[in-house]
Amino acid sequence: MESKTLQKIRLLKAGEIECRAASVSEKGVSLLLYKDARVDQRILDETFGPFGWKRSHQCIDGNLYCTVEIFDKDRKEWVAKQDVGTCGYAEKEKTQASDSFKRACFNWGIGRELYSAPFIWVPASKTEIRKKENGYFCVQRFSVSEITYTDDREIANLRIVDGKGNVVFERITEKPENGKEAKADDTEKTQPKKKLTKAQLKKLADEMHRTGVGFDRVSERYSIEDVSDLTPELYAKVMNALKKTKDAA
Repeated sequence: MESKTLQKIRLLKAGEIECRAASVSEKGVSLLLYKDARVDQRILDETFGPFGWKRSHQCIDGNLYCTVEIFDKDRKEWVAKQDVGTCGYAEKEKTQASDSFKRACFNWGIGRELYSAPFIWVPASKTEIRKKENGYFCVQRFSVSEITYTDDREIANLRIVDGKGNVVFERITEKPENGKEAKADDTEKTQPKKKLTKAQLKKLADEMHRTGVGFDRVSERYSIEDVSDLTPELYAKVMNALKKTKDAA
């Protein structure tokens, strides 16, 4: 019998996917799809709870590894998966730490669907490319406006737009035989977002004052920009964590 703890990781939503230039020439730019560490943290919190997972880093033969552990409630033990990070040109240790964490989360299945992405090419006619001393660079930024998946958790339809909302890349594939596709952000579109009550906001403010925990820490931990982004479910997680925090004094 499969452990209830090892639930299926949800698919990435369009707004959680970044587009980065892989190569640029006078003819156009090729793009790659990425996720950042905050997305990994958010999905781990959603799936296993903020206290149901943990991360650690180890230096092995000069390389920084990250281990992401998830608590299996059925077996009453921690299950670990590990991967190594790559170096960046700046802030080497920080880059390795973030990259190793994201790679370890890939091992858990977070964002693994990005491996099924098609070759993404934006011709020069649809973007703005400029020449520099050693080549070319693209001045525009791109984002995923829509993405759907097949039952096999592979990318089916994909639409990418520029900063002005113009479609620069679109891939439409045939629907599976059963006519169903898994769309990552269907839930958000069909269900209105629930807001916190004044009483809940007051309790949150009191707990933050008691513990000395500023909203900046809550924002970074749970990847939200404003208190209005707190759903009742996320509010419960934040309050539970604050209640276990000692007084600021």
